[in-house]
Amino acid sequence: MKTLGSGLAAHVAAAATTLCRCWCVTRRDGIKMGFTDHDEALSFDGVTFAAAGGLEASADVAGSDLAVGGMEVAGAFSADSLRDDDLAAGRYDGAAVALWLVNWASPADRVLLRSGVIGTVTRRDGAFTAEVRGLAQNLDEVRGRTIGRGCDALLGDGRCRRSLADLQADVTVTATDGPARLRLSGAGGRAGGWFTHGVAAFLSGENAGLSFEIRYHGETGGSLIELWQVPAGTVAAGDRVRLTAGCDKQFSTCRGKFANGDNFRGFPHVPGNDFALFGATGSSADGSTLI
Repeated sequence: MKTLGSGLAAHVAAAATTLCRCWCVTRRDGIKMGFTDHDEALSFDGVTFAAAGGLEASADVAGSDLAVGGMEVAGAFSADSLRDDDLAAGRYDGAAVALWLVNWASPADRVLLRSGVIGTVTRRDGAFTAEVRGLAQNLDEVRGRTIGRGCDALLGDGRCRRSLADLQADVTVTATDGPARLRLSGAGGRAGGWFTHGVAAFLSGENAGLSFEIRYHGETGGSLIELWQVPAGTVAAGDRVRLTAGCDKQFSTCRGKFANGDNFRGFPHVPGNDFALFGATGSSADGSTLI
């Protein structure tokens, strides 16, 4: 049986003691951030990997099939660039992650272990746990169009073609009735419900640059809205918010509220599964549609 020479064995042993892991996170806004479980910062590929004390990862789960697989990374908010409010604001949702095994004594000696995206992130007592999902996650996402009664376009996009010029209002927060219930002024007399299912984009204040879906809009003039998600930052009187009208993706709404029926991207007259289960009755079997 062959054995390693003393010189080679010593080299391998030395390399094993200088290994660390580095994570490169690329947020959807293009910002790249690096973290390492080494006790000193490293740099390669133009990215500085900050030494995040207490950073640790679970076992990496992967298989030969198309299962998503993945791992979890946990740690404290010890890196200056990793802030709790950024995680709360969703700035890391869907961010791309590259995991490297690196020889910190010679960073040029490294190998890419995994590429994936950040999934669920949980926060508690100044610490976080981030799920890193494998690239097979993309196979679980809907690609192309689906046949359904509702519209699959976004209000105002290239497929909808409806101008948002008369569907938006820049308003001012006058008070809050809770972390997600806002009193507003300046909505131009829009009736209650007009902004339900719409979007509230903060133009100033601690939440500037963030957008939230509107769960409820009540009272004429847009004086009260409730958001689906509690904003990460504090909402204060005087904050400026841009409201965009809500669309429930129904053909009647597209035609009546937005006068855009010609560009409706759903299939409102295609029978669904309920059609096969709907039985004819003596009063309805007159040859007309049953839906």
